[in-house]
Amino acid sequence: MTTWYYDDELCWIADCEICEVPMVVWRVHQSVPPDDVLESLTARLRAVADERFGTDGYRIDDHMRNIPDHYHAHARDLDFWPRFMRRGR
Repeated sequence: MTTWYYDDELCWIADCEICEVPMVVWRVHQSVPPDDVLESLTARLRAVADERFGTDGYRIDDHMRNIPDHYHAHARDLDFWPRFMRRGR
């Protein structure tokens, strides 16, 4: 069961089913949001990530590897990549 953190008319935030870290997804199916929208999406994701990992315990990763045509970003804890690679992904 995926943990859901936030949901409004702009976006939703839930744990990514692959990465198991908070991910914001813009409801508009475009890959590049306007600056003001990007700022709002990032602020909402940071609020969740601050609560989960602490204010200095994560980085925002908006490289859209699997779904390049729909903007989303992950809040990855600082040990994410070594842990993820050990899982064999």
